[in-house]
Amino acid sequence: MPQETPQLVPLTPGAQRVLDAASRLFYERGIHTVGVDTIAAAAGVTKKTLYDRFGSKEALVVSYLQHRDARWRDHVAAHLARVPEPGVDRVLAVFDAAITWSDENSPKGCSAINARAEIDGGDDERLVLAEASRQKTWLLSVFHELLAEAGFDHPDRRAEAIMLLYEGAIVTVGMGTFNGPFLVARDCARTLLEPASPQDRAAPSAR
Repeated sequence: MPQETPQLVPLTPGAQRVLDAASRLFYERGIHTVGVDTIAAAAGVTKKTLYDRFGSKEALVVSYLQHRDARWRDHVAAHLARVPEPGVDRVLAVFDAAITWSDENSPKGCSAINARAEIDGGDDERLVLAEASRQKTWLLSVFHELLAEAGFDHPDRRAEAIMLLYEGAIVTVGMGTFNGPFLVARDCARTLLEPASPQDRAAPSAR
């Protein structure tokens, strides 16, 4: 799988309570609207404990994003393991993973996109911006690798097209514009990939 997940440092019980509370509040209410006092109170710890464990609110936000991303990557890996042979179905397995993930874990859309929408580019948020960008770069690299393994020509451009379908779906989940956006995106991705004739693909041995 492209790009290893950042090494997550084991958390003390107090730190885990802080992270759990922050993760719920950040996702439900937004990063800027939730202060450290609210997080500490929800976690049942002092504000000093919060800062002792994470150092800053920015570091806590990054940890929130990284832990969600780690769970998402494990979820994707489990779905890809069910479709081991390279091909269209293996690419579509990422959409299958999103379908089974989004209702329970992302009813308000993507946490990285939501975090990025709140960032104004200040120095105190540069690590959050870098983390949000890293997660999207990782997913694009997953699509690229799956398409290259399947022997598609120009996997970079195809990956970008598939990524646009995925990102449009996750934004639509958050907006609630219509039901089942990942099902629609999956169908579109299949249509985009299946018409490719053998002549449109590069043989894996030629790479």
